[in-house]
Amino acid sequence: MRKIIRFFKRLKTLDKYILIQIIEMFLMGVFIFTAIIFASDTFITLIKQISMYGIPFKVALIMIILNLPSVFVMTIPMGVLLSTVMTLNRLSLASEITVMRSCGVGLNRIAKPIFVFALIMSIASFFINETVVPVATKRSKDLALWAFGQKNIPNGKQNFVFKELGENGLKRLFYVGHCKDNILYNISVLDISKQGTIQVLQARNGSTSPDGWEFDKGAVYTVSDQGKILNTTFFEHSVAQFGMDLSRELEKNVAKERNFIQLVRYLSLNKNLEKSKVNELKIELYDKIALPVTTIVFVLIGVPLAITPPRVRYNRGFLFSILIIFFYYLIRALSISFGETGTLPPIIAAWLPNIIIASVGAWLYYRKVYTIT
Repeated sequence: MRKIIRFFKRLKTLDKYILIQIIEMFLMGVFIFTAIIFASDTFITLIKQISMYGIPFKVALIMIILNLPSVFVMTIPMGVLLSTVMTLNRLSLASEITVMRSCGVGLNRIAKPIFVFALIMSIASFFINETVVPVATKRSKDLALWAFGQKNIPNGKQNFVFKELGENGLKRLFYVGHCKDNILYNISVLDISKQGTIQVLQARNGSTSPDGWEFDKGAVYTVSDQGKILNTTFFEHSVAQFGMDLSRELEKNVAKERNFIQLVRYLSLNKNLEKSKVNELKIELYDKIALPVTTIVFVLIGVPLAITPPRVRYNRGFLFSILIIFFYYLIRALSISFGETGTLPPIIAAWLPNIIIASVGAWLYYRKVYTIT
């Protein structure tokens, strides 16, 4: 911390002046965009997990916190762009940019501390994505699988029921006589997920595990819609999964749970994967570098757009930021889709948004630097 303070003290007055405003606006931008992503996506997922799968609120909240690092990796470039455009736009409206340039301070010199800040944030984003995100994502998934398996069993409670909902309504109904020391007694399961038949499972006792609900010493009755018993099967031990296929869930987030080197090794050891899956993982691999670099690319296009012409008398920084972010993620979504289908090579699919934004930004930056406005 002391080294940072000493470094900041050694900076020139112009650099300090610009960086203080950039950092303040950056923190606000990260907070705003993180809140937007949370409210639009993560919060809906949280409510769905609580209502459909019986995950306790505390467990779901911990899962949300564990997913925050991956959200920060996305919002850091947005925050840097917002801080760049808003700060320079405000300085331009106050004629401070004009005064600086009239004193011989060029746009390159004005933008220097912003590019340095963007480079630092790019490195920080890469570091978070390589170290914190894989661990947090793995812990979040493990916690989710445990919660799905436990189904929030109320230890000590008697005569309670769990509902499993499907796309068309009720799918299965779990009845438990009582639960003591995490052991379930007198279990009945009504399964109406298969059209035309109803399955009734009855077991003397059971327990929960990450694999599902485990039943001991019971029977399964298959009954038709007309009430006729079609089949009866007795078992010593059986496992029922509900709410989701845990085996498929284990295959999700393969890329996020691994850093760059680990993902390279995973691809080299799993050469029999489907072509679409390989393309998806390779895009994720190249994106681990492309996404942090987006921070610098955003500054490259944000600086020239933020310098407001003298005839403009309002701050258009926020609007420009939103438009650039929208345009970037529109190109990103299209390029990733083309990459997953094999239309584009994975490396091009991951880097295409940066290439387009950087090309436009470099052209605008060149015009702004060598054109008096």
